[in-house]
Amino acid sequence: MHNVQSVQHQSYTDEIVLFEGRQWDVAGEMEYHERPASFRQARLNPFDRGEEEGGPPGGKTPSRDELRPELFSSKSRNQSLDRAMDLGLAEDHFSRPVGSFVASDIEQLKMAIEECKRLILELPEHSERQKDTVVKLIHLRLKLQELKDPEEDEPNLRVLLEHRFSKEKSKSVKQTCDKCSTIIWGLIQTWYTCTGCYYRCHSKCLNLINKPCVRSKVSHQSEYELSICPEIGLDRQDYRCAECRMPVSLRGMPSEARQCDYTGQYYCSTCHWNDTAVIPARVIHNWEFEPRKVCRSSMRYLALMIPRPVLKLREVNPLLFNFVEELVEIRKLRQDILLMKPYFITCKEAMEARLLLQLHDRQHFVENNDMYSLQDLIDISSGRLSCSLTEIHTTFAKHIKLDCDRCQAKGFVCELCKEGDILFPFDSHTSVCHDCSAVFHRDCFYDNSTTCPKCARMTERKHDDPPYLKDK
Repeated sequence: MHNVQSVQHQSYTDEIVLFEGRQWDVAGEMEYHERPASFRQARLNPFDRGEEEGGPPGGKTPSRDELRPELFSSKSRNQSLDRAMDLGLAEDHFSRPVGSFVASDIEQLKMAIEECKRLILELPEHSERQKDTVVKLIHLRLKLQELKDPEEDEPNLRVLLEHRFSKEKSKSVKQTCDKCSTIIWGLIQTWYTCTGCYYRCHSKCLNLINKPCVRSKVSHQSEYELSICPEIGLDRQDYRCAECRMPVSLRGMPSEARQCDYTGQYYCSTCHWNDTAVIPARVIHNWEFEPRKVCRSSMRYLALMIPRPVLKLREVNPLLFNFVEELVEIRKLRQDILLMKPYFITCKEAMEARLLLQLHDRQHFVENNDMYSLQDLIDISSGRLSCSLTEIHTTFAKHIKLDCDRCQAKGFVCELCKEGDILFPFDSHTSVCHDCSAVFHRDCFYDNSTTCPKCARMTERKHDDPPYLKDK
């Protein structure tokens, strides 16, 4: 009998959902709406039925012991079950104010839910009676959740452990509570999201949170772990989760130990949901962008850190530029943009057109040419950054060399050959003197690399100046 029930239960769970479950019984709900009279007919208060339905005189509600299966005959047991399952479907009962509910209401609902679950296994599979019971079970669980989480005036903003929780208005049911790992039913439950790290949870779970906001860590420690999966072993963790300290093991008893590829530590299934993220250490050392499994806190930390330019590639792995051609191209474009910047900050037309704001999402590109964010490296690998930066470079060069007379007047003439067009320091065929920033044709500069006419002229002028001007 037990095996038969197990088989029936397994086959039918593909079509139904218990309230904590994973799938909705669409067919059952359609059946319910087709026959609304069977489930939403006007009923009397289940606590005042009394003798009308064969209950105890005076409308007394049966006690827990009176509902035990072993104390009832088959007929009376089914009558009691029907009364219990109808609890929650009678609108006159559940239209009462929230404050008027008592503990017996919740107990009755729990008993009815258990009886519904048992009855679903006993009834013939795919029968009309079984489908009706499934729909009732869904409604009973919704009503039970309403009693456990009654609607109340929750504050719109809560501050806890550096989290700034904002009350959500979305009614989506696709969210999951980061504290209890269960579904957030937005239709009947109040829930909050941290505006800093996007930690979300039920209102009832707020006071149970023990994890500080990850954004505070980003503010205080803006640097990556640059060792690839620095594992220390479960024994160093005392066979406990690195975050909540719950006992874990690789055998899954009492809880499965899951490794975070970013920290190298092991976490329980509550703190590690098998989320994936690109690991900075693997990108810098191996130029590898395959997402790896990380714990929840690492996922949030990496998501907040991904746009921050904290990676100095020339110090961490200078050889990377010898093997990744895209990096060399991006470095040259960034160097050119830095050479264009002085033209824009002294040009009225460029300031009015706000040309430099085209790089507002990568502000570090107009500040230096050696700092990269993880998002920069990801976009370089995919080719997106090369296309966008080349387009911006072309726009900047067009303004300086063609569109703006003031910027054109700041160009250079090669003093070595005194021929050719006006030169600019960002032209590909030019070289710039490191001492005086004069611009020459590259071939001319290399042929006369021992002397720079402008430097020589400045040195001669310095020697000819009067003593009181030399000090200046």
